[in-house]
Amino acid sequence: MSQTQIYGLAGYPVKHSLSPKMHNAAFRHFGIDAEYRLFEVKPEELEGFLKGAAGKKIHGFNITVPHKEKAVPFLSRLSEEVRFIGAVNTVSVHKDKLGGFNTDYLGFTRHIKELRLEPRRVAIIGAGGAAKAISFGLCLEAAKRGTGQLEIRIYDTDKTRSSELAKRLHLFFESQKFIASDSIDGLNLKNRDLLINASPIGMKSQDHCLLDKAALDKKTFIYDLIYNPPETKLLRAAKEKGCGYSNGLNMLLYQGAESFRIWTGKEGPEVTGIMRDALREESV
Repeated sequence: MSQTQIYGLAGYPVKHSLSPKMHNAAFRHFGIDAEYRLFEVKPEELEGFLKGAAGKKIHGFNITVPHKEKAVPFLSRLSEEVRFIGAVNTVSVHKDKLGGFNTDYLGFTRHIKELRLEPRRVAIIGAGGAAKAISFGLCLEAAKRGTGQLEIRIYDTDKTRSSELAKRLHLFFESQKFIASDSIDGLNLKNRDLLINASPIGMKSQDHCLLDKAALDKKTFIYDLIYNPPETKLLRAAKEKGCGYSNGLNMLLYQGAESFRIWTGKEGPEVTGIMRDALREESV
C-alpha cells in the first residue's frame, strides 16, 4: 500500500504562498503520489520542526522568511552554493539526514536573463537570506559576462546585517564592489541600473511604500521579490514613474522547478510549463 509523500514550505507567515499550487500540479501531472503543504513554523519552533521532519514522513521542503539563514546549522549536508550564500531555501530528507540547497539564486538569475538585464550598479533593500542569494547570483553572472566591475549597495534596517553581507560577498568576489548603506538615500538610487526589494515590506496592505516615486529614476529597473500581492506599492510607484519593473513570480516559478528536480529528478520545459500554467490559473 503506497503512502502519500509529503513536501511543503516552512516559514512564518506562509499563508500567502502560491508554491502548493505549482508543486501539486506537477505532482499530479507526473502521477506522483505526493502532496505539497504549508507549514507555519514560528521562529522558536524551527529547531523542533527540522529535527522532527523525517519522523513526520516529510520527504522535502522549501524554507522561506524568516528561516533561510537560521536553518543552515541544523542541516546534515550543504550544497556548495549554500556554503557560499549562507542561506538555504530547499531541503531534501533522506532517512534522518537533511540536505540543504539554494535554488533562489538560480530562479532569480534565470529571470533577469529573460528580462535581458545586465546590471552593473545595483541597490538591494534587505540583507537576509533572499538578498544573499540574489547577490551571489548577480556576482556569478557578472563574472561570466566579464563586463567590468559590479557595484552592489545594500541597505537593511539592521545595519549589522548589511555590513556582514557586504563583507561576506567581498570574501568570495574580491574584484567586485560592495557597500553597506546606512540609509535608503545611501543607495544612490539616481545612479542604479537595478533596484531590488529583498525585504518582506510590501506583503501586507498596511505596509508603507519603501520609496517615494520621486526618488526613482526612469532608467532604473525595479524588481520586487514579493509576488503576492502581484503589485506592491513599490511596483505601483515604479509604474507611475515609467520605470521597467517586475514582481518575483517568475523567480518563484524557476526556483520551484529546480526544487522539484532535486526532490523527484523530473526537470526541463515540461515541469516549468506545468508550474507556470498553475500559477497563471491562480492569478486569473
